[in-house]
Order: sequence, then structure tokens, then C-alpha cells
Amino acid sequence: MKKIPSDIKDPSLAGAGKQRIEWAAREMPVIKIISERFAKEKPLKGIRISGCLHITTETANLALTLKEGGADVILCASNPLSTQDDVTAALVEYDIPVNAIRGEDDETYYKHINTALDNKPQLTVDDGADLVATLHTKRADLIANVIGGTEETTTGVIRLRSLEGAGKLKYPIIAVNDAQTKYLFDNRYGTGQSTIDGITRATNILWAGKKVVVCGYGWCGHGVALRAKGLGSQVIVAEVKPVRALEAVMDGYRVMPIAEAARLGDIFITITGDIHVIDKASLEVMKDGAIIANSGHFNVEINIPVLESMAKSKRQIRPLVDEYTLKDGRHLYLLAEGRLVNLSAAEGHPASVMDMSFANQALCLEYMVKNRESLDIKVHPVPEEIDKQVARLKLRSMGITIDQLTLEQKRYLASWEQGT
Repeated sequence: MKKIPSDIKDPSLAGAGKQRIEWAAREMPVIKIISERFAKEKPLKGIRISGCLHITTETANLALTLKEGGADVILCASNPLSTQDDVTAALVEYDIPVNAIRGEDDETYYKHINTALDNKPQLTVDDGADLVATLHTKRADLIANVIGGTEETTTGVIRLRSLEGAGKLKYPIIAVNDAQTKYLFDNRYGTGQSTIDGITRATNILWAGKKVVVCGYGWCGHGVALRAKGLGSQVIVAEVKPVRALEAVMDGYRVMPIAEAARLGDIFITITGDIHVIDKASLEVMKDGAIIANSGHFNVEINIPVLESMAKSKRQIRPLVDEYTLKDGRHLYLLAEGRLVNLSAAEGHPASVMDMSFANQALCLEYMVKNRESLDIKVHPVPEEIDKQVARLKLRSMGITIDQLTLEQKRYLASWEQGT
């Protein structure tokens, strides 16, 4: 197998990256436990893994764990603005090839995905399904090598279920995003905190008293709304699903169509996974000085081409803050080019929640190798026992013990004669 090149080789940069990787590891005790077992058992020995993920300190700890398990790991970026170049340089020194450069253009982005696929992966690890989509459409000759894959985020799971529904999915995928120890924590607490962090770093705004419009009230929207409310913001939710909209009302938020909310908001945060959530009609009525950010996976939730066409001028007024002066004199501020603001303007989710997400990744990859002969070609849920194992390990690492059902209680719950 030819050696896959890496983009960034810089010993001085790598030193800083290694320190930050070690710092993140302090908050990732579950991954540490798994890594120690993997080092002894080598459950991934000789397995080629290609990962398309955000190149962050937390991802580095996952990659190192997979390497400890005996895997041949290569990474590329799942978002052009989320790459941390010092982490890339550090991983190269750990002999893990990484093809990712912060701020790379679309051509380079897809070139890097193809480089990761050049390693003829047996397992894929994806965040947004760009690697899997490329493999299915342009590199289908490599699919015969693939045992299976995992998907990290909501957007990717939606795409993969669509691929499955069209009868075009060619190998089994585990939807890591849908594990309870992922979406209940990573999506809610991780996305909530990191989105607020990214917007704060980019703008240095005061949240107290601001009207914040959260577009989408899934688990990520839950977290963003909760954190904005905690900082004193007046939160308005725009949602298309009636049950989620009702839940937002019951949680104490104002709920209304985006057409109404657009006139009121000071800060807009899209987090739906859909396209053109903020469109021309909304942009036309936003107040002067409104800030617009996206925390969904792709930069399509805000109709940026329309915003560009409405503007008579554009300038970067702060790093990652573009000021659009519209023809009527209003100013709208777009953060991080409409890309994931929590990773583009900050460092993404805190390591403590990524510990559970990436523990699921590592254990699901091990599961796929062990069960390669019996897995149907479809999008699978995370096995319940893996989900519970991650929760148990996390509780143990926090020094927390919980009760267990007695034999009598188990028999009672299993009986149809309850209450008699």
C-alpha cells in the first residue's frame, strides 16, 4: 500500500497541537478506557479506516484510539472551516495521514475526500455523508472492499436514509447520531454551548436582552434555545413540526413563523438541516444590524446567493463577520460564511460530550468488524448494549453509581399481571 501524503507537516505547529490534544483527552475518560482495551486486544488490526470528520482535538483522540486498536487510519475534513491546522500537523507526527487545510476551497475539499478514499477503506467514518456519497457516486469501484461505516450527524443520517430508501445504499451504516448517549448530550449540550460560544467569539455581543430566533427545535435547537435563554435572551422558535413547536411553547418560548420572527430578531440561528430556512422574504424585513448564523451541517440554510444579490456592498468587518450593506441602507451581518458557526468561529463541542459520541463511534466500528458477515445493507441503529455501555462508562468516570433492579422487580416488569 502506497503511503498517503499529508498536507501539513510542521513540527512547531505539531507541538502546540499535541498539547491541545492532551488537554482534550483529560475530558475524554471513556475514550481513554476504550483506547486502553483496544491497545491490548487489537480488534481493528489491519483494518483500513477512512474518516471524513471535523479535524479537532476530540477527533484526534478518536483517531488515536482507532490506531491503538490496530487500524490503518486516514482522515480528511468534513467542513472547510472546522479544521484545526495544529491538530492536523500533530496527527501527522503520530503517523496518521490527514488531508485537510483550514479554509480550503471546494475543489481542494473534494480532492482530500478522494485522497482518503485512495486508501481503499474497509470502514468509513463520516460526518455529513460527503465521503459516503463520493464513494457511491464517483468511487464505486472501491465499495467491494467496504465492511461498513458509521455516520456522526443528523444531516448525514438523513442523506443515508434517503440513499437507502432509493435502493442505492451499497453497504451497512450505523447511525451513531441516533444513539441516546449521542443526541441527548452532544446535540443538546454540545451544540447548545458551542453555538453560543462561536457567535460570542465572532461578535463579542451581549446576549442579555437580545431577541434570538432559533430556526428548528430538534435536539440541537433545544440546546441553543436553552443556552440563549440562560444568558438572558428572549428566545423565539420557528419550527415546521407541530409536536416540536408545541414542545417549544411548553418550554416557555414564543413560537411563530419565520416570516413574523424575521421582523423581530436581533440574532438568527438556523439549525434544521434543510435548505433556505432564511430566504429572501425574511432578509427583506430584518432589522438593521441583525446577525445571522448557521449551526446546521451545510451552508445552505441561509440563502447566501440571494443575500449577495440584495447587497450593494460587502466587507469583512471582523474575522468571520461579513457586513452586507443592502440597497435600502440596512446592514446585515453573516457569520462564518454561513458555515457551522460553532466549529468555524470556536472549537466545536466540548470534549466531555464528544467523549460519548466518539466512544459510540469506536465501539460501533469494532461491532461491525465482529459482525461483518451478518449485517444487512441498511442504516442500522446503534446496538442498545453499546449505548448503555457508553452511559455506564461515563457514569463510572464521573464517580457516580446507580441502583440496579432486583430480581423481584425484573420479574414484575416482565409480567402481564402487574398490579395484581
